[in-house]
Amino acid sequence: MMKKIFIALFVSLCSICAAASEAAIDTTTIHKKGWNFGPLPVIGFNSDLGFQYGVCCDMFNYSDGSMFPNYKDHFYVEASRYTKQQTLAYLLYDSDYLIPGIRSVFVASYQLDPMYYFYGFNGLEPYDPALVADKSTHTARYSYWRSMIRAMADFQGDITGPNFRWAAGLAFWHFRIKDLQMADYDPANALFTKYRNSGLIKPNETGGGTHLELKLGAVYDTRDFAPSPSRGIWVEAFFTGAPDIFKSGSAYLKFCAHFRQYLSLGTDAFVFAYHLGYQSTIAGETPFYLLQNIYNLKMLQTSSEGLGSANTLRSILPCRLLGESYAWGNFELRIRLFKFNLINQSWYVGLNPFFDCGWVLKPYRLDGCADFYGKTKEALLAQTRGFHSSAGLGLKLGMNRNFILSVEAALPFKKDDGSFGVNIGFNYIF
Repeated sequence: MMKKIFIALFVSLCSICAAASEAAIDTTTIHKKGWNFGPLPVIGFNSDLGFQYGVCCDMFNYSDGSMFPNYKDHFYVEASRYTKQQTLAYLLYDSDYLIPGIRSVFVASYQLDPMYYFYGFNGLEPYDPALVADKSTHTARYSYWRSMIRAMADFQGDITGPNFRWAAGLAFWHFRIKDLQMADYDPANALFTKYRNSGLIKPNETGGGTHLELKLGAVYDTRDFAPSPSRGIWVEAFFTGAPDIFKSGSAYLKFCAHFRQYLSLGTDAFVFAYHLGYQSTIAGETPFYLLQNIYNLKMLQTSSEGLGSANTLRSILPCRLLGESYAWGNFELRIRLFKFNLINQSWYVGLNPFFDCGWVLKPYRLDGCADFYGKTKEALLAQTRGFHSSAGLGLKLGMNRNFILSVEAALPFKKDDGSFGVNIGFNYIF
């Protein structure tokens, strides 16, 4: 069924864009100036969350047009909901000009997940799709109730020119966690409840918590154009952590690194892009409900969680790999098929075949996992360090090279990591 949905969307979008391309007389790039508004209905799909509906608006200020397709100010707002009841309210603002000489990014969001996914720690829990949501046995084994409030402010300034920059920021997180609240499912059957009762999830974590994180690091960025680069390197390395100022019982420090490179293969229409990520807790212990956070200095998606999900390891179960330390890679060929002008906007259509992979390098609470699963630590270590991967194909529709509609489908190579999945959203994942 998922294959049919993806193929239908793919063919329909290509047909519409081809027709528009033939109708366009002027195929030169349109240069925008002033404010450009892109209000749209949010109509998406995610194999894990269902169909998405809502409204969003991308707003760009191109000033006098001399900097196009770069911009002076960028706002993005979204209010949406999935049929599996996840609700999202999201606001982003970024600018290189709000504070002279400083690149500023602000994000605020609220997310409610009545059936937030939980597949245990370290990728150890066997996955049975029949237990995802079975009303006949009142079982939703891989879910619990969660809400999240997030507010972030990140800043970057030049060290030795515009390519090499310092980075610093603040992030406020507030999580609320409950047993499943839906009448069709018994919380006693949930893996979250079993972990909590066994002590794998600590008493001070079961209801959630509040944290104020600090960030400090450096960025090296030579991309020719940030939203859809054709060449360049984008490297981030930084520390982020939280003292226990809210008395949640947890203090931690993490090191995070991202290496991304974009290689033009003779022409900007063919770009090989890859991303290598690493994230590790180097002091303290992360509360379990923060393990899924994938830290970046600038968010490209409304959500940044993993490992697993449409934004890290595509079509692998969301947050399938929760560890204290992990590494992952994304590799894709970005092919720009053709471009056209329509409704006074410049568009392009592209494909991106891709391959994703990841590993847990340092497991989370391995002693407790050994007791819970009745196995030796050595056996669990071997299982934890397994290779997880998926491969697939994406279709992109870009407007002014800034607003990018994305349809991606992928298949995991391990049965325990999920099945064929489709995601409709925005932007490249790196």
